[in-house]
Amino acid sequence: MKPVRWGILGAANFAREHMAPAIHAAKGAELAALATSSPEKAAGFQAFCPSLKIHATYEALLADPSIDAVYIPLPNHLHVEWTLKALAAGKHVLTEKPIALQASEIDQIIAARDASGLLAAEAYMIVHHPQWQLAKKWLEAGEIGQLRHVDASFSFCLEDMTNIRNRPDAGGGSLRDIGVYTFGSARFVTGSEPVDISARLILENGVDTFAQVAGIMDGPYGRFTYASMTSMRLYNRQTVTFQGDKGMIRLDGGPFNANTNDIAEIELHQNGNRVTTERFPTSNHYVLQVEAFGRSVREDAAYPCPLEFVKGTQAMMDTVYRVGVEISL
Repeated sequence: MKPVRWGILGAANFAREHMAPAIHAAKGAELAALATSSPEKAAGFQAFCPSLKIHATYEALLADPSIDAVYIPLPNHLHVEWTLKALAAGKHVLTEKPIALQASEIDQIIAARDASGLLAAEAYMIVHHPQWQLAKKWLEAGEIGQLRHVDASFSFCLEDMTNIRNRPDAGGGSLRDIGVYTFGSARFVTGSEPVDISARLILENGVDTFAQVAGIMDGPYGRFTYASMTSMRLYNRQTVTFQGDKGMIRLDGGPFNANTNDIAEIELHQNGNRVTTERFPTSNHYVLQVEAFGRSVREDAAYPCPLEFVKGTQAMMDTVYRVGVEISL
């Protein structure tokens, strides 16, 4: 398979630490170019990819005929604009989550994707990891009986108020940063959508630093209750549980940052106190995501996380913002 030649728009820390090394390591991919006006930031990328071509502007990279696909790690409020520009320039595009700040904005990206025949996707990496695919398989196989409840928590403590996650003008907030995981993981594994949602939010400087969501979801497994918590002011915590009447699937130790906080691990609890544990010490969901993207580009393989799925998660988030009640402690 001819390698997909990648360019990156912007020298974000996350891109340098995670996605650029993943593109560099992925089969069928070649990290070829970076757009940044900062030689100092470029050096961090060239340290592991010396052949990297540096463009001084985003426009120059998009005009580079040797680039097949671009990865966009820009601040949230710039995602739609540059995704559309990348498609207009004839590039496949993988944009960091959330790809848009409103579900309705995703429609224009879908339309541009379809008109161009190019692949446009949100960098929702967890669906490419085998622990989440196994959770889906166990649920489908009836290993926990009738699904009754799903709960998810994701928190970290961010005290730097200049960080874009704490800036309303940049589309900050815990929901937009990590709510995509607590919402999207439940939707991915269960194939279900919310039919009733309530939420309580703590706001600071115009962004939600804490969100507690409760509701009912409905889908192939019938109706079940849902609860989630996201926070940017609490100690690190990541856990998701799918609970049935005959068992429970539990992902702990960092299911959203696999092998960063701890080794990726999933447990199946069943009657008789029987516990089956699977661990994935070497799986890198960023690399797996790039490889899946490449197969879709080069082999027309179906992409595991299309924009239609992404729109559903954003619609759920839009509802939470609409119905959420602000609280103070």
